[in-house]
Amino acid sequence: MTSATRNDVPVALEGDGLELRMKPIGGGMSIGYLTLPQGTDMGPALKGMPDDACQCPHWGYVLKGRIRMRTAGGEGTYEAGQAYYWSPGHVPVVEEDCELVEFSPTEEFEKVIDHVVSQTGG
Repeated sequence: MTSATRNDVPVALEGDGLELRMKPIGGGMSIGYLTLPQGTDMGPALKGMPDDACQCPHWGYVLKGRIRMRTAGGEGTYEAGQAYYWSPGHVPVVEEDCELVEFSPTEEFEKVIDHVVSQTGG
């Protein structure tokens, strides 16, 4: 069995108020602790991925703030106190400073992070 607190998890991506801490937690999944400032639009960083969108599924919980998710099928808004599942093909836009905790398949999430770093110099 494995556990991790936010401070135990290393920073995988940071800049301009954004912080992603990520660590494999077991079963092919990683835990992610995310801090995203209001106004963050991940669209430009996801350009070049299939459909210019994140292709990794995520299961999580919004601890603080509000985030809008753009998909080919429309948009949805998620707020503090809500659990979520985001299927592949989403683009996050932060409407209020957010803190999230989420679980994602490690291999797919690492591909997305590598792409974002290559786009932003993260």
